[in-house]
Amino acid sequence: MLKYPLAEIFGFPPDNLSDRAEHYRNAHLCPYNNKVPSCTKSKAKDPLGVCSVYSGNKIAITCPVRFREDWKVISDAAKFFFSLNTPWVALPEIRLHDGNGQSAGNIDYVLVAYNEKGQIIDFGAVKVQSVYISGNIRRPFEYYMADRVNRAQMEWTDTFVRADYLSSSRKRLVPQILYKGKIINAWKKKTDVVLHENFYKTLPDLPTVKPEDAEVVWLIYGLDLDPAANQYHLALRETIYTRYQSSLDKITTPPVGEINEFIDLLQDKLDDKLNEGEPLDEGVSLKGILGS
Repeated sequence: MLKYPLAEIFGFPPDNLSDRAEHYRNAHLCPYNNKVPSCTKSKAKDPLGVCSVYSGNKIAITCPVRFREDWKVISDAAKFFFSLNTPWVALPEIRLHDGNGQSAGNIDYVLVAYNEKGQIIDFGAVKVQSVYISGNIRRPFEYYMADRVNRAQMEWTDTFVRADYLSSSRKRLVPQILYKGKIINAWKKKTDVVLHENFYKTLPDLPTVKPEDAEVVWLIYGLDLDPAANQYHLALRETIYTRYQSSLDKITTPPVGEINEFIDLLQDKLDDKLNEGEPLDEGVSLKGILGS
């Protein structure tokens, strides 16, 4: 397992100390089309310029802006939404409301197709999901930034850092698809979900359909290292075509374990309660034994 948690800092590997890489780091710039030239992750005045981390020996993209490299994810999404040569434009951060007028949150990008009169003829929604980090990534980041030449090959054992795929899927990805995705699907419009390959591998295998029957397409990207430039570049790995409900059911349905294992756990807890003090009176409820 690698002990070095930082994979990309302000767009470059830590051992890339070229003039270009140092230009981005010194000025706290983002090379991946942030809404402003500077990196604004975590804090605008003191940004956490970590684009991706090592989790074990694999890279995890932890900043959603990292997916904007060359706007590849947007052009790839348009290929699913629209026929060839259809004029379209990408609109970022569009507020979505439910039937009661309540906000359902923002859509990362809505791709809008239009005719020669500038009238909308179709649209599709794009969801970009990076990965949460478990552990303090700012400490190794600040340690590296303070002396990049001598710490480019550092080992970091002070705090444990890893990609938290479980929280990223359960707390972020699934609720987004469940609520906003259901509205988009009810309108009979399509959704693109953009993920890094190592995140997608933590999900169950999704039932696929033919591209023409798909309602949700999963665009799965990896990072390829260019040895000459010593810089990673975003590359499309897979395109998975699914229906909305079947993919959601697959992700949200956990594998069911043996009930006897759960009963054994309950028995152990019950035995502990019974052995804590005086014997319990007859008729004490199970709720009273187990406590709150």
